[in-house]
Amino acid sequence: MEQIKKFYKGKKVLVTGATGFKGSWLCSWLIELGAKVVGTGFNPNNNDKLFARLDLKKKIKYKTLDVRNFKGLKKLINSFKPQLIFHLAAQPLVYESYLKPFETFNVNFNGTLNILEISRHCKSIRSIIIVTSDKCYDNIGKKKGYSENDKLGGVDPYSASKASAEIITNSYYKSFFSKKNRCGISTVRAGNVIGGSDWSKNRLVPDCIRSLQKKQEIKLRNPDFTRPWQHVLEPLKGYLILAKHQYFYPKKYSSAWNFGSNDSSIVPVKKIAKLIVKYWGSGKVGFKKNNFHEQKILQIKSIKAKKKLKWKQTYNINQSVKVTTEWYYKTNLKDEDAASVTKSQIIKYMMIN
Repeated sequence: MEQIKKFYKGKKVLVTGATGFKGSWLCSWLIELGAKVVGTGFNPNNNDKLFARLDLKKKIKYKTLDVRNFKGLKKLINSFKPQLIFHLAAQPLVYESYLKPFETFNVNFNGTLNILEISRHCKSIRSIIIVTSDKCYDNIGKKKGYSENDKLGGVDPYSASKASAEIITNSYYKSFFSKKNRCGISTVRAGNVIGGSDWSKNRLVPDCIRSLQKKQEIKLRNPDFTRPWQHVLEPLKGYLILAKHQYFYPKKYSSAWNFGSNDSSIVPVKKIAKLIVKYWGSGKVGFKKNNFHEQKILQIKSIKAKKKLKWKQTYNINQSVKVTTEWYYKTNLKDEDAASVTKSQIIKYMMIN
């Protein structure tokens, strides 16, 4: 990670969706790397607890801004003149997308469109990472997993919106960016990420933690569904490595990239819940009825990232769940400082990479 630290020191980086779960972890990591960070967040954001607990408003330049606000976003980008952009702002939940389909498509598609359109006129930008999802694939039940060239699709509104973001990014790159060879653009697809302070509703880990805090039984919608679980720092490491590579070699590295789990980390929902109970020290796991469509099996292959970026998963599934559960346990039951725990976990992760 020494080369990564050297590269990001002093770099001007824009992070959209900075107040979200992934965005907060990314901003914290960029601060450790010595980058100059500007972050945007949507108001209200129901998952901004980590951002607040880490006091990131005082550690980065923060702007409350809806990425659908073209004029506001253009003004910010032209003023800050970032060298790198990590676009994470999105409606990130499958369950929520059924309740708010128009909003999901509006944010996930138009937010991406705005970033691309504004960026093609901004000469300072050298590297853009558009964060989509492993759910952008047309899930036909492939047991060996999906690679970057597989067909895009999506039954639920969230998955379809992310597939749409993939298509428009590819179109913009080939139509406007590839010819100039000035700025690299990639879409990145990761599996189900876990980590401290994700409090989203209808998501496995936060639902488990809330039940444990209340000393209630954990209720699972789909206990036998498998997911490619990984700690949040794993895909973020991939994003950071990729952004650096395409900064220098835009044509070579601009494309779609999977940052998925090892096969051993693709396990059923019920196993994750049982591991959380184990590391928490108490609790029970039960089941409840599910009325919404969710993909039963979803796996992605990361052969390309491992080969061309030398990226690999650091934590196995037990370590990922343990580190995640420890974050909640220390900062909630033990009342330890969230910023200190987060920083400690980032530094420890960097030391073993």
